[in-house]
Amino acid sequence: MSFCCGASMIGTKGTLKHFRTHIHNVPIMFCPVCHRVEIHYLIENEYEILAEYAHGDGAAEVDFQEYVEQENKALLENCVNHENEDPMDVVLSQIDMALDLLSFAGQIGDMEWQDQLKKRLGTLNGRRNKLRQRRTSV
Repeated sequence: MSFCCGASMIGTKGTLKHFRTHIHNVPIMFCPVCHRVEIHYLIENEYEILAEYAHGDGAAEVDFQEYVEQENKALLENCVNHENEDPMDVVLSQIDMALDLLSFAGQIGDMEWQDQLKKRLGTLNGRRNKLRQRRTSV
C-alpha cells in the first residue's frame, strides 16, 4: 500500500511520457488528493528498460502491456482502492483511513501530521460534497 500526503494511493493504469515517447497502460499509483503519480513499485525496472529502448528507437508511442508480462493480481493486491471503483466509495474509504491516521497522530502527539491530515480531510470532504451534488443534480 502506498501513501501520499495522508491519503492512500489508487491503483490504475496510465500513460506516461519519457522524453518524446508516450508509454501507455503503465501500472501506476495515483493520489486522489494531490494528484501525484508514481510508477507501481513492482514494475519500475521494466518500465525504465522499456522507456530507454523506446526512446533510443525513436518510438513516439508504445504499449507497456505488449512488451512486459505482468501479473495483474499481484500489482493490485497492495492497493486499497482501484480506479474502476465507485468514486464515492473511494472518497469515503480515504476519509475513513485519514480519520484513523488522525486519531493515531493525536495519540502520539504529532501536531504537524495532524495538521496535514486535517487539510487532507478538508480536501476529501470537498470532493465528497461535489460527488453528492452531482448525484442529486442528475
